[in-house]
Amino acid sequence: MRKLTIAIDGPSGAGKSSLGKALARALGYQYVDSGAVYRAVGSLAVDGALPLDDSAAIAALAAESDIRLEGDPDDLRVLVNGSDVTARIRQPDASRASSIVATIPAVRDAVVGKLREMSQAGGVVMDGRDIGTKVFPRAEVKVFLEASTEVRALRRWQEERLRGRDVNVEQTRAEIEERDRRDRERSATPLVKADDAVLLDTTDQSLDQVVHRVLEIVNSRS
Repeated sequence: MRKLTIAIDGPSGAGKSSLGKALARALGYQYVDSGAVYRAVGSLAVDGALPLDDSAAIAALAAESDIRLEGDPDDLRVLVNGSDVTARIRQPDASRASSIVATIPAVRDAVVGKLREMSQAGGVVMDGRDIGTKVFPRAEVKVFLEASTEVRALRRWQEERLRGRDVNVEQTRAEIEERDRRDRERSATPLVKADDAVLLDTTDQSLDQVVHRVLEIVNSRS
């Protein structure tokens, strides 16, 4: 069977990373978390004390930095200029910065180039917010996930609690709504469903159900 490119898009908390990892395991594909690359850029900006509205400086930082993803789907490590920043990029300040720097067109262009380089060999599952529209517009399989805001907030709250962050559901929902606004309103490749993507609502679906449905789509196109 030929190796496909699988693009998964959708808003925060819709289940993209869980689906992406499960598909990569099932298919023996490479898993690429595009959000981790933006988080890496955000953490670099914060640690370098760059103003988050200095678009030119942050775009240059994104272009010049060596950002790599290594490991299998369940143990994905993020390396920046040779240093392991896997834990750093999940800190609240890096998360907030990533959602801001990701709205800068030149940053998105730099990251898109890096994502394409990571996936040259094919057989890749990549999740994000513009994978099917910008990064891989010719991907053989495109999926757009959605879920209710309430369910997405609960999922993200549970993830944050597991990471040891002391937050409540209301705060998490507010953060998700703000991220949704930035994703929809940014000038560079705003979050939209690709015309040829399959829309899946995960609100009342288990991960196994969603994985099964997407594997059916993959098998029909292999």
